[in-house]
Amino acid sequence: MTDLRHYDVIVSPAITEKATLVSEHNQVVFNVARDASKPEIKAAVEALFNVKVKAVNTLVRKGKLKRFRGIQGRQSNVKKAIVTLVDGQSIDVATGL
Repeated sequence: MTDLRHYDVIVSPAITEKATLVSEHNQVVFNVARDASKPEIKAAVEALFNVKVKAVNTLVRKGKLKRFRGIQGRQSNVKKAIVTLVDGQSIDVATGL
């Protein structure tokens, strides 16, 4: 049984054009919790998807100022994790858990 914290660490897969480009290099991009550390992300991916993780790189995309119907608002910050898998491993992000 996986730890329930693993489901809190991995928020969602990032389905973007750049994410599909890095998938050719055996990497997967996830949106993760803001307080998640690299060891926590590695443990969550290995437990939820049954794969071996080689490395984890993280970044925080700062929220942008947006205007909607004349009212200015701010998007929230998003933390992303680029997970590099061991050769021969893969994750199909199109299927759910």
